[in-house]
Amino acid sequence: LTADLHLLNPKDFPQLKNDTFLRAARGEEIEHVPVWCMRQAGRYLPEFRESRAGKDFFETCQSPEACCELTLQPLRRFPFDAAIIFSDILVVPQAMGMDVQMVAGKGPTFPEPLKEPEDLQRLQVKVDTAKELGYVFRAITLTRHKIEGKVPLIGFSGAPWTLMSYMIEGGGSNTHSKAKRWLYQHPEASHMLLKMLTDVIVEYLLGQVAAGAQALQVFESHAGILGPAEFKEFSLPYLRDIARRVKDKLKEAGQDVPMIVFAKDAHYALEELSQSNYEVVGLDWTIDPLSARERTGGKVSLQGNMDPCALYAPKERISDIVKKMLEGFGTRGYIANLGHGVYPDMTPENIGAFVEAVHQHSKQMIKQI
Repeated sequence: LTADLHLLNPKDFPQLKNDTFLRAARGEEIEHVPVWCMRQAGRYLPEFRESRAGKDFFETCQSPEACCELTLQPLRRFPFDAAIIFSDILVVPQAMGMDVQMVAGKGPTFPEPLKEPEDLQRLQVKVDTAKELGYVFRAITLTRHKIEGKVPLIGFSGAPWTLMSYMIEGGGSNTHSKAKRWLYQHPEASHMLLKMLTDVIVEYLLGQVAAGAQALQVFESHAGILGPAEFKEFSLPYLRDIARRVKDKLKEAGQDVPMIVFAKDAHYALEELSQSNYEVVGLDWTIDPLSARERTGGKVSLQGNMDPCALYAPKERISDIVKKMLEGFGTRGYIANLGHGVYPDMTPENIGAFVEAVHQHSKQMIKQI
C-alpha cells in the first residue's frame, strides 16, 4: 500500500525526458516541432471506447485511475510531445453547485440552467476547490507519476464566458441567444457571474499546478459567438485576469508554468490575445498561419491549427498539409495541433500520420536553417 501512496503525493515525480513542448511554448530552440492534439484521449480510440463502455461520463471524470488511464492511452500509440489530463470543462459549474449530466446523443445538459439574475443565488460563491475538485488534482498527480517523465502534462479549464454560456443555455447551442441575452439585458449580473467563475478558475488552475500540471490551457470555446465589442467586455478582461493572477501566485512560489489561451473563432482579437499574459495563443483552422504570425508580432508562441477534417484525407495529403502549415508558422515558437478536437469517427492511423509528418518535416526544416 505504501508503494501506491506516493502516487498521490505531488512530489518526487520522475525526471522529464522530453521537454520540447515546454521549450517551444517559451520560444526556445528545439530539435523538432512538438505536437499534441486536443481531444487526443477520445472516442476515436477503440481502447478509449472500451474503457468508457457503460460508465457514466462524470463518474469517469471523478475517478483518478480512470482519468490517468485515458490520458495515457494515446501516448502508448503515438509519439505525442505532451499529454492533457482527461477531464471536462463543466466540472467547474458542478463545483459551484450546478447539476450537469452527460446525455447520450445530446451531450452535456443542465436540468436547471440559470434563467434570471436571481438564480445566481443558487451558486456556491466560495468554492473549496480542494474538496470539490480534488479528484482532478489527484488524477493529475497520479498521471504525473505514471507518465514516467515521458512528456509534460497539461492541465486546463474552461474560460468564464464559455462556462457562463453553458450554465444559461443548459447545454450546447447554435446561437447562444439565451446567454447573449444576459449580456445585453443583464450586463451587471453577467459581470458578477463572470467574476465568480474567474475566482474559481484561478484557484482551480493553481491547484492543478500544485498537483503536478506542467502547463495550463484555458479554453474559450465559445468566443466566436461574440462580436469584437462583446469579446472585449465579457471575455478578454477575464482571460487576462486569470493569467495575471495565476502567474503572480506562481511567481511567489518561484514557479513558472507556460499558459495557453485558446479562444476559438476569435480571430478578430488576435492582437489583444497576444498581449494577455499567455505565452501561447492557440488558433483554430480559420486563421492563416502567416497572417497569425504577422498579427501577433512574435510576442507569443502559436499553437494549432490544422483543420481536424484534414485527418479524413489520405496520409500523403496529410503530410503535404502539415508541411504547408509548418512553412506558414515557421519552426520557432510553434506547437503543432489541430484547430479543434479530434472527432470520434477519425481513424487512429491518420492521427499517427499527422504526428509523424510534423516530426519529420520540422526536423528537415530545422536542419536547413
